[in-house]
Amino acid sequence: MKTVLVDCSGGVATITLNRPEVGNAINVALANELLEAAEFCQRDAAIRAVLLTGTGRLFCAGNDVRAIAEDSEKLVRTLNLITHPLHAAISVLSRMPKPLVTAVNGAAAGEGMSLAILGDVVIAGTSAYFRAAYPGVGLSPDAGMSFMLPRLVGLRRAQQILMLNEVVPAQRALEIGLVTEVVADDALTAATSAVLATLVAMPTRALARTRNLLLAGNASNLEEHLDWEAKAIAKSGMEPDGRAGLRAFKDRCTAEFKGVKN
Repeated sequence: MKTVLVDCSGGVATITLNRPEVGNAINVALANELLEAAEFCQRDAAIRAVLLTGTGRLFCAGNDVRAIAEDSEKLVRTLNLITHPLHAAISVLSRMPKPLVTAVNGAAAGEGMSLAILGDVVIAGTSAYFRAAYPGVGLSPDAGMSFMLPRLVGLRRAQQILMLNEVVPAQRALEIGLVTEVVADDALTAATSAVLATLVAMPTRALARTRNLLLAGNASNLEEHLDWEAKAIAKSGMEPDGRAGLRAFKDRCTAEFKGVKN
C-alpha cells in the first residue's frame, strides 16, 4: 500500500499521508514517498498549488517511534534513513515555485508538527492539536522544527513549546500565530478548497518569489533584502501574469492569471 497518495485536479496537487493505522507515523517508506511526491509537485508546471493533509483521525503522529525502538541497535541508521529523505522533502516543499497549504485534521506531533506548520496557509480543524513530542522520547527536534517554530511564534513561545513539550490546541495555535485559520472539523475540506481556489487563480511565479523572499528574510540585512525584492518584482513585471495584472489595473477589470512554466 502506498504510504503517500498524490492526486491532481484543477491545478491542485493533494499529497495525503496514508498510514492511518498508526496515525500516519513517518517510517522510511513514507519519508521516501513524500520526497518523490514533493519533487513531482515541484517539476510539474500544471500544478499551481499543493495541499498536504493526512488520512484518518490524525494529521501525523510524527516519527514511527515504536518501530524504531524495536531495533535499538540500528537506531541511528534508521533515523538517518528517515531524516535524510524527509528533510529533502521539506526543503523541496518550502522552496518549490508554488504555494503550499496544510490541512491539519487532528493531532500533529513531532515531525508531523513540522510538516503541519510548513504551509504558507495552515488550516486546522477544531479537534487538531500540536505537540513537539521530542522531549518525551529523549530526542531533539528535526524536520525544521527549531527553524520554523521561533519564526512563527517567537523565541520565548518556541522555547515553551519545545522545552516543556507543551500541547497546543487548535484555538491556542491560532492565537499565537502557529496556524492561519481554525474551522469546524467537518468544514476543513471546504475551507481548504476555497483557499486553494484563490491561490490557483493568482500569479504562480509571483507567489513563488514571495515565498522565497519571506524564507530568506532572516538570512539577510535590509539592503540585501531590498536588492532581492527589486530583482524579484522586476522579473514578475516582465512575465505574462505581471503584464496582465498591470493591464487589468489600468483598465479597471479583473486579471486572469494563467501561470507560466517553471
